[in-house]
Amino acid sequence: MAEAHQAVAFQFTITPEGIDLQLSYQALNQIYLSGVRSWKKRVSRMRNRVIKGVYPASPSSWLFVVIAILATMYMRSDPSMGLITKIQQHLPLSLHLSLSAQGQTMLSALVFSTLLWLSLILALRFCLKLLLSYHQWMFEQHGRVSNVTKVWVTLLRLLSSRKPLLYSYQTSLPHLPVPAIKDTLSRYLKSVRPLLTDPDYKRMTELANHFETNLGNRLQRYLKLKALWATNYVSDWWEEYIYLRGRGPIMVNSNYYGMDFLYVTPTSVQAARAGNTITALLLYRRKVNREELKPSRVPGTVIPLCAAQCERMFNTTRTPGVETDVLQHWQDSEFIAVYHKGRFFRLWVYRAGRLLTPREIEFQIQRILDDPSPPQPGEEKLGALTAGDRVPWAQMRKQYFSSGINKRSLDAIERAAFFVTLDDEEQGMRGEDPAGNLDRYAKSLLHGKCYDRWFDKSFSIVIYKNGKSGLNAEHSWADAPTVAHLWEFTLATDAFQLKYTEDGHCKGEVDLTLPFPQKLTWDIPSEVQDQVHSSLAVAETLAEDVDCHVFPFSEFGKGRIKKLRVSPDAFIQISLQLAYYRDRGCFCLTYEASMTRLFREGRTETVRSCSNESCAFVKALERGEAEDHCRQLFKQASERHQNLYRMAMTGAGIDRHLFCLYVVSKYLGVESPFLKEVLSEPWRLSTSQTPVQQMELFDLKNHPEYISLGGGFGPVADDGYGVSYIIVGEDLINFHVSSKYSCTETDSHRFGAQIRKALQDIMNLLSADTKTSKVPAQPQAKKLL
Repeated sequence: MAEAHQAVAFQFTITPEGIDLQLSYQALNQIYLSGVRSWKKRVSRMRNRVIKGVYPASPSSWLFVVIAILATMYMRSDPSMGLITKIQQHLPLSLHLSLSAQGQTMLSALVFSTLLWLSLILALRFCLKLLLSYHQWMFEQHGRVSNVTKVWVTLLRLLSSRKPLLYSYQTSLPHLPVPAIKDTLSRYLKSVRPLLTDPDYKRMTELANHFETNLGNRLQRYLKLKALWATNYVSDWWEEYIYLRGRGPIMVNSNYYGMDFLYVTPTSVQAARAGNTITALLLYRRKVNREELKPSRVPGTVIPLCAAQCERMFNTTRTPGVETDVLQHWQDSEFIAVYHKGRFFRLWVYRAGRLLTPREIEFQIQRILDDPSPPQPGEEKLGALTAGDRVPWAQMRKQYFSSGINKRSLDAIERAAFFVTLDDEEQGMRGEDPAGNLDRYAKSLLHGKCYDRWFDKSFSIVIYKNGKSGLNAEHSWADAPTVAHLWEFTLATDAFQLKYTEDGHCKGEVDLTLPFPQKLTWDIPSEVQDQVHSSLAVAETLAEDVDCHVFPFSEFGKGRIKKLRVSPDAFIQISLQLAYYRDRGCFCLTYEASMTRLFREGRTETVRSCSNESCAFVKALERGEAEDHCRQLFKQASERHQNLYRMAMTGAGIDRHLFCLYVVSKYLGVESPFLKEVLSEPWRLSTSQTPVQQMELFDLKNHPEYISLGGGFGPVADDGYGVSYIIVGEDLINFHVSSKYSCTETDSHRFGAQIRKALQDIMNLLSADTKTSKVPAQPQAKKLL
């Protein structure tokens, strides 16, 4: 095969005269250039380690310190107060013999200057860490910023004035604090009060009090010990026990999706869209590797967020195990894995040490699309193993994919930078039923055909026949904001930087000597094929049960909401409470994801959006009480929600603390009725906002049609809803609603209609009063930053 010849640098034959070497100079040149690229990356990484290691100082500041010390000594003054002399006395004897007295003094001065420089760096980093540990700014109201916060802002700006690398702030971020157990239990009881009857609330209060006075303090001591030792007392257990130890399918249950632009498709040429999308992703990977990405920050501020989740974005796969899965991450891969019509391919995206141009990648993708070869026996639906239960997949992988050609082909998929599916369907908002097509688009990205995605990869890109695109992301390695940042960059680079020719093809030239993409080979025995069918049956049952509804809400957006001086997120969350109450006639435990990336290796915390205040507002509105009273209750609910969100962001949440206490109890082999009941409570309304983080990449003024649809996820509870929303620009909110057909009490379309009505009803209520401008908005202290 052609690709086999490209893989060897030389051949040899044995003749009667000896060994005849047949060198391939072209192949040797490729190896040489790849080696050069590898060494450049190593040098770049070493340079970045030095730069981020001395941040917020700079490497050049060492020279400044040295010159200052030497200049002071030249003026016959000793800035070291005798330390330079002490250092000189303790120099090795060999240096005393080989260096003059002046040389010894100079060397001692250099040593002292370096130690002084390192001490100053440690002091600056300690000061930066103290500054980043201050969170009171978040709780201050607009127009009431304290003098302490003003001083803090000034100092933080001074220490952050140098341009940081992606990971420059990592060692300066504070550790996530362990809340007092009494505070957590008090907040928990307050969160469940609107959901429990008086007898049930009394019983839960007694359980909580018994837990606090007996087992709770013992578990808390172990947790504090872990917090002293570990970088983050939550994240490793959260990753392992919430994600990696789950033995059910990760498709639908864990993985989530991201969509293309809502109104436009940059090109209808499938290969071209793939070419630009793959190029944009690889450019993003280059920025991550070189740490050229700006650190993510709290919107509108200079406060950095933890960037640790970027480390495993590419070249990462979740590998199955019998008891627990494992996340495996490799150094940069120079290839991607591609799936098309039942065949798997390895596509090299670098040649001679350079990244292929978008036009060359399009050329290679078109070769795959034009390849008429059929799938090998058992190959077409092999991806179903990643969609079904984890234990059978782990057993098959260990027995049949641990050696030989199956291992080599599986390695090509798992070690690839990412996975690409060239889908033979058309998707998007099109045709006579655009709303229904959006629902089908969501389902396609969430689960596809259950075998044409590789759900174990950190993320998989889907390119449809009509040029529409999307992604499916595995959840254990990172949360949605990290993937959303990647996807925003990809869409913007594709549409506004790389662009297309007039006939819809990628720009650039093509090297026609590029080797063909390598078709992976397999030897799939009947036992594996039987398990593929079993896993596919499990996955299809799960996929067919998912009811997805995607709709853009364009009656108003955050612009009109903010004119009422209300937080858009609080407005939407209270609307969801109203919609759920109308849909089900009751309230439920509600999950809203909040980030804890103000702390090192932070991930998420739960905001329990169903509060006493939100329930009081909903009941009053539904009873038809006076509008002024309803507006007052809405004000209280909005303030309460904002406070819950701030507390979650600053480490004073409820659920991660209780989760870790539960894990400690399991390690100790003790049972807690309180913790067992708390962690078994179903989240019947699970919500998440997809943040827009890089609006500067999109030219919505000149191209308002380039609006992202955001993404979504499957329902968390069998009898509940999953709701994801993205606030785009000033006048649009996109919603993604999911539920299960098997539950007769839920209906995604019905709930979507209730959301629309709830949003409009609350807006009408607040707009009817001219005094609504006095409703407190989200704290504006961050505008100072």
